[in-house]
Amino acid sequence: MTVEQVDLRQAAAILDEATYAISLVGAGISAESGVPTFRGEGGLWKKYGEPDHRGYQRFLDDPAEWWRQAIERRKSMPELSEALLTAEPNAAHVALAQLERSGHMKHIITQNIDDLHQRAGTMNISEIHGNRYKARCIRCNDRRDASEIDFENLEDGPPTCPACGGLVKNDTVMFGEPIPSDVLAECYRQTDLCDAMFLIGTSAVVYPAADFPVQALRRGAKLVEVNPEETPLSPLCDVVFRAPAGTVLPEVVNLLK
Repeated sequence: MTVEQVDLRQAAAILDEATYAISLVGAGISAESGVPTFRGEGGLWKKYGEPDHRGYQRFLDDPAEWWRQAIERRKSMPELSEALLTAEPNAAHVALAQLERSGHMKHIITQNIDDLHQRAGTMNISEIHGNRYKARCIRCNDRRDASEIDFENLEDGPPTCPACGGLVKNDTVMFGEPIPSDVLAECYRQTDLCDAMFLIGTSAVVYPAADFPVQALRRGAKLVEVNPEETPLSPLCDVVFRAPAGTVLPEVVNLLK
C-alpha cells in the first residue's frame, strides 16, 4: 500500500513544528502484531459475546468469587492469551518509541492493554484501559506486576493491596468500572498540553478517549489520523492516512531524521 508523499511531509511538518505532540492509540496498532481486536468484524466479542456490563459491580459484591471466575474466563479464551504471549511490537510501536527518543512525541495515551508500547521502548504512557500484566488496588491505585499477587489461593479471601490493604483486581478496566482517577487526570492534562495529536488505529467511538481529540482541536491542536478505516473524527483531521500505522509511521520517522 502506497502512502501519499505530500501527506507524509505534512504530517512530519506538523510533528516538527509542534511544541507538544501526543498520540491517542487504539486496537488497530496491536492488530498489526496479531492481537485480536474486541469490537468489529472478527473481534473477540463477536465470537464470545460482550463481557458482563455489571462486571465491576459483581467484583465489588464478591471479589473472591469474581477472581475464581476470572481465572476460568482466561482459560476459556486461549486465542487471546496465546496472541498476547506471542505478540511482538511492530514497526508502528518502534516508530513511536523513536519519535519519543527524538523529542517529537511527548506522550502516548493508549487504549490497549498488551504492554507492546513499553516493550518497544516508549516510556511516557497513559494506559487508559489498564495493562493485562498488572494488578491494581481500587483504593489507592497502587500498580504492580500481577506475578507479585497471589490470585490462585483464594480460600482466605480476595487479594489485597500490599500498600494499603485495599481490594486488588486486574488492572484492565471492565464494564461499569470508572477509569482510574490518576490515569484519567493525566490523560486530560496531556490533552490540554498538546498542540498536535496523532490518532492511531482508534475507532474513536469509546469514551472518554474519543473526546480527547475533540478537546485538543478546540484548543487549536492539529490532528493526524492513521487508520485504514474511516472514523467519526476523520472529517476533523488535518491529515488522514488510510493505511496501517506500521506503513505510515516509519516513513514519518525517516522524514524527520
